[in-house]
Amino acid sequence: MKRGYVYLIGAGPGDPGLMTIKGLECLSRADVVIYDYLANPQFLEQAPQAELIYVGKRKGLHHYPQEQINRLLLEKAGAGKVVARLKGGDPYIFGRGGEEAMALAEAGIPFEIVPGVTSAVAAAAYAGIPMTHRDCTTTLGFATGHEDPAKKLSSLDWEKLSTAVGTLVFYMGIANLENICSQLIAHGRPPETPVALVRWATTPKQQTLTGTLADIVNIVRETDFKPPALIFVGDVVKYRDSLRWFDNRPLFGKRILVTRSRAQATDFCNSLQALGAEPVCCPMIEIVSPESMADLDAAIDVLPDADYLILTSANAVEAFFGRLDELGRDARAVTGLKLVTVGPKTAETLTAYGLKPDMIPADYRAEGLVEMLEGQVAGKTVIYPKAELARDVIPTQLAAAGATVIDPVAYRSVVPEDAETCLQQALAEGLDLLTFTASSTVRNLVALLDEAQLAEVAKLPIASIGPLTSRTAEEAGLPVAIEPEDYTIDAMLAAMVEYFKATNREQTEQGV
Repeated sequence: MKRGYVYLIGAGPGDPGLMTIKGLECLSRADVVIYDYLANPQFLEQAPQAELIYVGKRKGLHHYPQEQINRLLLEKAGAGKVVARLKGGDPYIFGRGGEEAMALAEAGIPFEIVPGVTSAVAAAAYAGIPMTHRDCTTTLGFATGHEDPAKKLSSLDWEKLSTAVGTLVFYMGIANLENICSQLIAHGRPPETPVALVRWATTPKQQTLTGTLADIVNIVRETDFKPPALIFVGDVVKYRDSLRWFDNRPLFGKRILVTRSRAQATDFCNSLQALGAEPVCCPMIEIVSPESMADLDAAIDVLPDADYLILTSANAVEAFFGRLDELGRDARAVTGLKLVTVGPKTAETLTAYGLKPDMIPADYRAEGLVEMLEGQVAGKTVIYPKAELARDVIPTQLAAAGATVIDPVAYRSVVPEDAETCLQQALAEGLDLLTFTASSTVRNLVALLDEAQLAEVAKLPIASIGPLTSRTAEEAGLPVAIEPEDYTIDAMLAAMVEYFKATNREQTEQGV
């Protein structure tokens, strides 16, 4: 029988970028993934082949007691499986990883520890708190605050702990915050010592609350600040106002629906994350091939006799050159043609094939392209690979200008199978903004909503990439709050930032 093996992997605090490369590699080898509540679920995508077993614990709800988790590790590894035990933070820092490793060692099952970024280190960094600073302290201590308040005697030696180090960090201590503060003050910490509480660290939901040992308990009550959270005690907390960088980004904490196709959503989502938002990827379209390639193939056959090739989207570029490749041809097939693209993103996609456009209209719409070309296409042949539901502006008006226009369908869009489930979940969890980059994304989303849901969605701000998409949204009863002057993703992102800046200023002036 194949010998089993266990990786005890620290998944970090929540930001998927803080998982180690080695941890991801170990996940990709796993036959079984046993994971905790605190592990970011995105990591599970690294192990599509694995059996997934959730053993997480929440306050008041324990899916598996620790002894049962240990037995599960032994059972799966004993059956010859490669097991990835995915734990939030670091396995050996208040994660009971030592107990699991001991159970494996006693059973003779080989294992490996893959360290992770512990939540205290990450939370401090993302909250703008340097846990050591030579002007304040060069000593640091971690402790667990998760103790039974009914205990008459604490397992912590408060007399030594309170003043032994400059910065103290308590894990899982919000329920015992009052006891922690009173013990620290009673054993020598000044009441005015700064305190910070950080919850949901490194995620767009991160919240940080500051005060002192004397008043932080009342502040928590007044703000209804809930666990889980870490507690930082020490003068280093005072640096937060100067060093915060994560939770003061312009879109921080905003849940933004992204309706682009999965193939095109990655860059947009990455840009949203860089601005502090939580992108909720819910594609409303999926790009697929036309039902027949005959018209596109016929257009490709006449390329040597054509004068212009018009490409109005990144999808058109990918579909056209993808079909060229399937036919055993390459970019040399467009030699001698004038290449026309609508907008910089389409042009950028074209450069991946070693080509640059000859012409780009100033107005990134079909109307702008027609205005640019109509005086020079008389007697010319124009190839225009298009979407199945594309408007007829380009072929109709260029034909009226004297051109022979060949406009085969190169691709079509369909609604993804999981679109409705994804949308309902996104709405249930709450959104701050919806984004649309094509009229089809609007129509497909609206078709998935009942009348009551549509009325609720209409209350949310809508960002549209341009006037055509905006018109479709308005006609569907969705008022558009954001539309950039330039019809590009970058311009839309900039407009979203300005919108929320103005909203925040208005709320501040109103005392909200």
